[in-house]
Amino acid sequence: MNLSEFLRLARDSILSNKLRTLLTMLGVIIGVASVIVMISISAGTEATIEDQITGLGSNLVYVNASFGRGGFGPGGGDSGGLVYDDAAAIAEQVANVAAVVVEQGSSETVKAANVALDGVTVQGSTAGFPSVRDITIAQGRFFTDKDVERKAKVAVLGATLATELFGEGDPIGEVVTVGTTKLTVIGTFEPRGTVSGVDFDAQLYTPVTVVFQKFIPNQFARIIGDRVRMLIVEVEDPSLMTHTIEQITLFLAKRHGVSLDSLDFSVTTQQDIIQTQESTTAAFRNLLAWVAGVSLIVGGIGIMNIMLVSVTERTREIGIRQSIGATPNDIRFQFLTEAILLSLFGGLIGVVAGIAAAWIFGTASGMRTVVVGSSIFFSFLSAAAVGIFFGYYPANKAAQLDPIEALRHE
Repeated sequence: MNLSEFLRLARDSILSNKLRTLLTMLGVIIGVASVIVMISISAGTEATIEDQITGLGSNLVYVNASFGRGGFGPGGGDSGGLVYDDAAAIAEQVANVAAVVVEQGSSETVKAANVALDGVTVQGSTAGFPSVRDITIAQGRFFTDKDVERKAKVAVLGATLATELFGEGDPIGEVVTVGTTKLTVIGTFEPRGTVSGVDFDAQLYTPVTVVFQKFIPNQFARIIGDRVRMLIVEVEDPSLMTHTIEQITLFLAKRHGVSLDSLDFSVTTQQDIIQTQESTTAAFRNLLAWVAGVSLIVGGIGIMNIMLVSVTERTREIGIRQSIGATPNDIRFQFLTEAILLSLFGGLIGVVAGIAAAWIFGTASGMRTVVVGSSIFFSFLSAAAVGIFFGYYPANKAAQLDPIEALRHE
């Protein structure tokens, strides 16, 4: 018998009982669709995280303080870490640095006229903040280096905060009271939204020196400098990123009086953060894929069960075919072909259902989903493997039937 004959016999057998065929394929359909949907959700989460991280700015290097390490050093501190003066030093003495931004936050009550808002994030920063954070001024201006140096009591409002405090009115020139400190509004930002869990529109921005002086004063600042938890460095030429990181590390190590083996800070890039997030979500994605894969195994067991029933029902047919010259290999291949076709048809339907379900889930839930091409190939290949694996035993059992006993079967 040739392949076309096997396919015709398998097709006729499958179509002879459509409902049973559909129920048999259901496990494979659900399994394949589940794999595609689960992986698409995981991939969408990864893509969202990457967009949020890169959306914080471009070509950025993050220098984070590691408190409790190091010792006294020029501009350092008795327990290590970063100080505000490190930012200016990096900007002045390290090549390929476009800007260095310091961010130091505090939670305060903000009042304007008859409006009072509790728990508003007051973000102290430097003049390079809009460039580094890729945020645009809507009205007025941002504070300058001179404002930061002179500790000017000025404020720039996020879009949402400006509306909450002043409605549709023009806030430029108005005075807001932050805690007990009065600040003059000199600008507002265009809407930026929430990026990586930070709502830029709901914050008030003021020179970091004002935050140090009014909201988080440090009695040791005159000795060791105002401590900061992070410096954000914007690199001019991204092709020199590695070299720039090395220069920043060497410069700060020398400035803090620490060795390269006992740094009181760490330097990371956006790509480092993305890779860390990806390694976390990769384990989660693999878990989801294995859980979804269980459905494929269940579907395979269903196929084997139905094929065993089919062998019993068609015992006499098998005997007749053997009596007219069909070999055990012909019988084996006939039933194996049926099992594989059930799996492949189920896999094909599952692929379509999985892509549609991923799209519907993303639209309905608001979560981003990304259908990964490899997941379609993997799930479809797995469906074929399930057909071969779980179809072989019933096919082999049919091939081993004794022709005489098969013909006597009623």
